[in-house]
Amino acid sequence: MWVRVRLLSFLHQRVIAPSSTSCLTGTIASVKLPHPEAFHEPKVLYLEPEDPSHEHHLKRSLNFLSSMSSHELPHFDEQAAFKHTAPPNSAWTYGQRVDATFQGKEWLLGESDGWKVVDAGSENPMKLYALMISGIVPRPIAFLVQSGLCQPSSHIDILHDGPTHIKDTANNIKATKGFTVSIISEAFVENSNVCSIDAPEEVSEWPASGLTKKSSIHVKPACVKESAFIMECELFEAIDVVHPATGQTATTLILGLVKYVHVRKDVLTENGTVDPARLKPVSRLGDTTYSRLGDGFRLARPSWSQEGEKLQEATK
Repeated sequence: MWVRVRLLSFLHQRVIAPSSTSCLTGTIASVKLPHPEAFHEPKVLYLEPEDPSHEHHLKRSLNFLSSMSSHELPHFDEQAAFKHTAPPNSAWTYGQRVDATFQGKEWLLGESDGWKVVDAGSENPMKLYALMISGIVPRPIAFLVQSGLCQPSSHIDILHDGPTHIKDTANNIKATKGFTVSIISEAFVENSNVCSIDAPEEVSEWPASGLTKKSSIHVKPACVKESAFIMECELFEAIDVVHPATGQTATTLILGLVKYVHVRKDVLTENGTVDPARLKPVSRLGDTTYSRLGDGFRLARPSWSQEGEKLQEATK
């Protein structure tokens, strides 16, 4: 049975319906909780501002993050092509520590700059939002087409009952009421991969992985010390998703409320967001294929106050 995790934190806004298809995406700033019934509507996360100024500040902050003009950057590389390569450490063996390779040693040295620990309940909502969307990367982008609307969203993922082997994750989270999420980077992707082995319930993956437990501040479960971006989460709600044909529970959607964020200072920019070139996150593609980040390009979100007249004129 699958278990999917969605991390929640809230702006000074009311959540109408968060997506039931996301995994580790859509995290905003933790301020107040809506009524639990708000989460029973599926599919899409909408924000209804109680104060219109919040929407203005949200748009302004997002545009600021992508405000670098195109003439300051190299041209888009149209010749760049996807290719398969060997994994970062193809000689990795069970139990091998991250510092066994040059890349791993370089990665671990970054921790000497220290950590920034963010209390999600007291942090400025917009600063936390900017931190979250820069640390929970990469995310797929897709169109959400509704009646009369066609909008892009980066809060999309799959929720299904396909074949997998996950130990009793849902019941463990329900019992402890907490869990941690640690973003995986290139330097220890092989270490993380062994943790997906279909070992018996009584076998711990920690020794074989060569990874290190790091004590949490708020929840009982440990974090992965080698990760540069870690979230401590409380269980907000566990939703058993019933298969429409069989009536049986096919998967469990875990809604987690982010309480603390731990970020290594060496991956942070001057603006307090995560630099993807320093974080070096990996992403999952089809079958057993993973990928790392290549080129990045910037697209500022259009503003209706500045572009609305041009848009209407062009679509007449």
